[in-house]
Amino acid sequence: MHNNNELTLGAPLSGPVLALRSVPDPVFASGAMGDGIAIDPLNDTLHAPCAGQVIQVARTGHAITLRAANGAELLLHLGLDTVELQGEGFALLVKEGQQVRAGQPLLRVDLDHVAQHCRSLISLLILTNGEGFDLRPLTLSTVQVGEPLLHISRRANAGPQPLTQEQSGQQASARIKVAHRGGLHARPAALVRQTALSFNSHSQLTFKDKSAPCTSLIALMSLGIGEQEEVLVSCQGDDCQDALQAMLQTLGTAMAADAHGETPVPAPAAQGPVEDGVLPGVCAAPGLVYGPLVRLNAMVLAEDHGQHAPEPQRQALSTALDQVRGEIRHTLEQARQRRDQQEQDIFSAHLALLEDPTLLDAAEASIAQGRAATHAWSAAITEQCQILQQLGSTLLAERANDLRDLQQRVLRALLGEAWHYDLPAGAIVAAEELTPSDLLQLSAQGVAGLCMAAGGATSHVAILARGKGLPCLVALGPQVLRIDSGRQVVLDANGGRLELEPDPQRIAQVQQAGETQRQRHALQQQKAHEPALTQDGQQIEVAANVASSDEARDAHQGGADGVGLLRTEFLFVDRQTAPDQEEQRQAYQAVLNAMGDKPVIIRTIDVGGDKQLDYLPLPVEANPVLGLRGIRLAQARPELLDQQLRALLQVSPVQRCRVMLPMVTEVAELLHIRQRLDLFAAELGLSQRPELGVMIEVPAAALMAEQLAEHADFLSIGTNDLSQYTLAMDRDHAGLAARVDALHPALLRLIAQTCAGAQRHGRWVGVCGALASDPLATPVLIGLGVSELSVSPPQVGEIKDRVRQLDASQCRQLSQPLLNLPGAAAVRQACERLWPLHS
Repeated sequence: MHNNNELTLGAPLSGPVLALRSVPDPVFASGAMGDGIAIDPLNDTLHAPCAGQVIQVARTGHAITLRAANGAELLLHLGLDTVELQGEGFALLVKEGQQVRAGQPLLRVDLDHVAQHCRSLISLLILTNGEGFDLRPLTLSTVQVGEPLLHISRRANAGPQPLTQEQSGQQASARIKVAHRGGLHARPAALVRQTALSFNSHSQLTFKDKSAPCTSLIALMSLGIGEQEEVLVSCQGDDCQDALQAMLQTLGTAMAADAHGETPVPAPAAQGPVEDGVLPGVCAAPGLVYGPLVRLNAMVLAEDHGQHAPEPQRQALSTALDQVRGEIRHTLEQARQRRDQQEQDIFSAHLALLEDPTLLDAAEASIAQGRAATHAWSAAITEQCQILQQLGSTLLAERANDLRDLQQRVLRALLGEAWHYDLPAGAIVAAEELTPSDLLQLSAQGVAGLCMAAGGATSHVAILARGKGLPCLVALGPQVLRIDSGRQVVLDANGGRLELEPDPQRIAQVQQAGETQRQRHALQQQKAHEPALTQDGQQIEVAANVASSDEARDAHQGGADGVGLLRTEFLFVDRQTAPDQEEQRQAYQAVLNAMGDKPVIIRTIDVGGDKQLDYLPLPVEANPVLGLRGIRLAQARPELLDQQLRALLQVSPVQRCRVMLPMVTEVAELLHIRQRLDLFAAELGLSQRPELGVMIEVPAAALMAEQLAEHADFLSIGTNDLSQYTLAMDRDHAGLAARVDALHPALLRLIAQTCAGAQRHGRWVGVCGALASDPLATPVLIGLGVSELSVSPPQVGEIKDRVRQLDASQCRQLSQPLLNLPGAAAVRQACERLWPLHS
């Protein structure tokens, strides 16, 4: 310690140091509990990182909180999910109220016992009252106990804020039993604190004879509240009723750990309490079905203690790999015949993985040491999966599922096991996490729906499920794997729920809904080629999002009024060099030809972030989605965009081509590209130019919409990215998937501002994000001023039908009040009441 305001913390444990974002637990990794650092411990004793007072000791002995002399409150949390051990394996060496010196032993742990019974030994040092401090890591390498680890400095004038006048008025209170396993320990306490901070009202919990403000993590943990113990929740302030409902939801909703140990954050409180007999999940593919639940289990190898001759094992693995390659090539050929581009992309990647030298070399090395081919291959895959999952990227963790798919397929080939699941007709399949090849097999066998304990709404399986029309729920948690096979359940993917005890009336309702939906879809398709006119005569363009000329042809046949988004990345990925100008021109021309006389909006290349090209090395970035992506790529590789613009100018007729720029944040970026287009058009002797539009997918663009509309021909809102950038939530994070909702009032305000800004210059506004495909959102978007919706091709008929049921002037009148609602769930409830969907 240098003075009373600055503090250097020593390492409380020995071992490799991890950034907080790499911790495999979203509550810790997201910083909900506070900033800090993690260590994967190599020793069995936790030491004090500084001198201070022990202000809180967990009931189960797995965590201790110290208060340093400068007021910093430091949570030392040993392992993940260790609260469930109920103190087994931990020996406390200090007690609450005790003063300790820097480096003093605080807690001893039986590493072997804890490692066998908890999810991970990764341990945390968290600054829980970080509002008044700045924290700086000093190392991200391996440390020994006592070595410098973190520097903390107190900010000037930092201190607790007094209650505002608004917090002194209305009051609301209620009692509830705490549903979290192990009670109100660190992670659920962090969620309670996070919920409390989102309201103006002051909230507190009272348990027995003690009370604590909900904004203090330490005070909450110090109450010692156990699982299913009743607490009094009190809220005071102008929004006390909303705050109370949110607090009751957070306290009454147990966190469900998925197969990888990730803990989805509870859905917003306005969705109401979780019902008995219902498991909440995240919709990966919509639908409503009824049938028997059947649990699938991945193949597990028995112990192998033998010493095997390498050559026969090499031959066995080679034969199995050849067999699986042949199966995948057959799948690819079928996908090509069906013109299913997404399925082709997924299984082309699988074929590439089977040639990956890292995997093959690792398996070969194990075989050379005498391991069986089965165990060598399994170990090689497992090692790579662990590496991907430790990189702190949800997308990379989902890609590990593709490796697990190949692990199972090759093992089946090695063991000679026929790949066929014994399933009853119309089964609803439950698994920890299904693989793409699992899904194709299950789809071929006529399953009715899919449930996964883990998984994300953006995984390859989710994409395939949507393409197959298979209702799919993900992130249900391990409870779904404990349900007896054969139980009759209702899978309501639209509502994000698995109903475990449906009564006969509900079953009949689901069966009738299915038949009604089939009939409705047939009628919608009959009218899909007719214009989408509201009841008061306003025409809404319903276009399609596509990624190839084949998809464009299907969209045209399905009634699309045009292409609202052509993702040109399909030309640039899965290859060693960029496509030349002529190849690009031919590809864009093929899309225009496939759409007849309809307009085509072509988005310029949008790579970077989670979309990387092998031949376009970009600098390593700590946060790629905030780095060089979209139009910013022109800063790093201007020749790539120039070549694309030249190719676009050479399609015919050029007036049916509209160019759209992704990730624009300021007018200068738009003007620069317009100048380039004018220059290239002059070089080619063109008198006509394609229209030039801007994607509104970052808040800056929405806030600058009026200025952008002065120079752009149209604006198109990408609600997927706009949601994640506005809400500061990764849209590919399985644990946050339910909360990244583009019907959030903040998003609606940005959409309204975009439309108002465009209208001042007579420009039209479209929506090409996922919100456009949500029929519940259609009246709101029309009401806010959107005149074009670009949707998933199979939904063109459905969205056109939805438009025809609406009165545009009424939509305008009823949409404005939605901007003042407290959250996305409240908006959805209002939409269901104002513009009900077909029952």
